[in-house]
Amino acid sequence: MVRIGTARGRNCAWSVVLPFFNEAEHLADTIAGLASQSAPFELILVDNGSTDGSAEIASAAARRFGLDWRLLVQRRPGKVSALAMGLAAVGTRWVATCDADTWYPPHYLEAAGALLARDGCVAAGAYYVRTDQPVEKAERAARKILLASRLLPGQCHTGGAGQVFDTAALRLAGGFDPARWNLVLEDHEIIHQMLKQGRVAYAETLWCAPSPRERKRPSTRWTLLERIAYHLLSDSVGDWFFTGFLGPRLARRRLTSERLRETPTPVWQPQQLAA
Repeated sequence: MVRIGTARGRNCAWSVVLPFFNEAEHLADTIAGLASQSAPFELILVDNGSTDGSAEIASAAARRFGLDWRLLVQRRPGKVSALAMGLAAVGTRWVATCDADTWYPPHYLEAAGALLARDGCVAAGAYYVRTDQPVEKAERAARKILLASRLLPGQCHTGGAGQVFDTAALRLAGGFDPARWNLVLEDHEIIHQMLKQGRVAYAETLWCAPSPRERKRPSTRWTLLERIAYHLLSDSVGDWFFTGFLGPRLARRRLTSERLRETPTPVWQPQQLAA
């Protein structure tokens, strides 16, 4: 459902899908970072049932920065459902899935586009840094992800906050589909599907900075056994690793997509926005 937004029809290569649930504290800063991008884009906001005024804050920020934007509302809880709705609205060559509490440097989309323009590349991943960390530490993070991607090219090496896709290839891969995968670790499952369509690339220039905040949600991490199995088996056994091994284990622990939500905050009141 489209609630509000602009529809200037600007010709650009990028859409940014930004799902959120109760992210009032971070959304304005995230959108400010996106607004500084050197590459033009359409911003597709997907409110996943927020109760803290996140939709109003996101809309106000998009208007303030003069972005080409739309706000969709997905009532079905869960990040995968929100991503699926966002992807359905994409009409551009490339799409970036971004997190509401992450800062994206001005060259982010430009650097991602340079990777996706390579022959056979259908997705790319950004490594994570902290904006307050020494340059040397960021350089080590870049070297680490580049080495890992060379040693294990059939695996995912970054999280959903830093993933970009060729839109047509993403749809051919099945997109974000709660009927196929409505669990946590959707960032790894979608890269598994994308690798059937082509290569996933990484580069020193492609990075982002997630918020260092303390999470207010149950643990959604996989176990040591599951991580080891991913490294040892996922390249060789194909879909079975997700459908026959990891998926059932996560389902037994009830680690469904909505578990990625933060603990709900008190219901927002409009007067808070002006305070």
